[in-house]
Amino acid sequence: VPCNVAGCYVPTGRYAHIASAYMSIATAKAAGVPTVVACSTPYRGEGIHPYVLYAMKVAGADVVMTLGGVQAIAAMAFGLFTGKPADIIVGPGNKFVAEAKRMLFGRVGIDVFAGPSEVGIIADETADPAIVASDLVGQAEHGHESPAWLFTTSRVLAENVMARVPVLIDTLPPTAREAAGAAWRDYGEVIVCDSREEIVAVSDRYASEHLEIHAADLDWWLGALSNYGSLFLGEETTVAFGDKTSGPNHILPTKFAARYSAGLSVHKFLRPLTWQRMDREACKTIAQATARISRLEGMEAHARTADDRLAKYFPGHEFDLGVSVTA
Repeated sequence: VPCNVAGCYVPTGRYAHIASAYMSIATAKAAGVPTVVACSTPYRGEGIHPYVLYAMKVAGADVVMTLGGVQAIAAMAFGLFTGKPADIIVGPGNKFVAEAKRMLFGRVGIDVFAGPSEVGIIADETADPAIVASDLVGQAEHGHESPAWLFTTSRVLAENVMARVPVLIDTLPPTAREAAGAAWRDYGEVIVCDSREEIVAVSDRYASEHLEIHAADLDWWLGALSNYGSLFLGEETTVAFGDKTSGPNHILPTKFAARYSAGLSVHKFLRPLTWQRMDREACKTIAQATARISRLEGMEAHARTADDRLAKYFPGHEFDLGVSVTA
């Protein structure tokens, strides 16, 4: 059963995140959510960025509010301006948006703990250092605190990539250059391992939001790795494809959360409700076990709800109902 109201946050701070509009809103509508409230920041002192607004409309938003940051998260959670409090709030954002969602979790559901975007790349001696360097820079562009990690068995490749990355950053336009330069300087890491098994252990510990594999025997890596937000197998499959167009959602767990959670999908908006119904013959079997377990736990009132049914439906029968609780 889908949630009744979903709040979708679409950031437009440093960049206009068109893709985040349909990654969140369209996913909620595909799950059957009746009401989707979407919020996005005023762009450069005006309304919502026109491309983002168009994406919101096409994706199926029912309500659109020009509101950003913590204020937007609060408005969606409490139903301000709409009268429809959200059951779940999804979408990426800055550290303040992420913290607001974390604080509200419990009152509302959230998608993932969305910190700065992360990329991990696993590469061996068969990898193209130019492509590896390009992909590291491509994700470092996200922001000043976006980690970019390279795990490799090849020291030659590692040194080649490390020489290329600053050159690529210097060719970016100012906004991206500033963000990627700070991210690589403060959060970039290159780890050389002795074996692919060691790489798996390191990579699973980092639990990268995005994880690319530029190495031989892709099926082996697919089977060996377990902690990542989304996996990109082979040189032909860059994170940007997943970020923008290829299909799997780009709203993914960060800050080690991939160890226990997955990215946004229609399942986040659905509640797998359970129900049960028994006939009297089933009740006969279940009630006896329930009574005994309840009494072993010290819960006499629970046991008696089973006793009473057995007495009503099967008068005169003897059952093993356990030893009554007296203390």
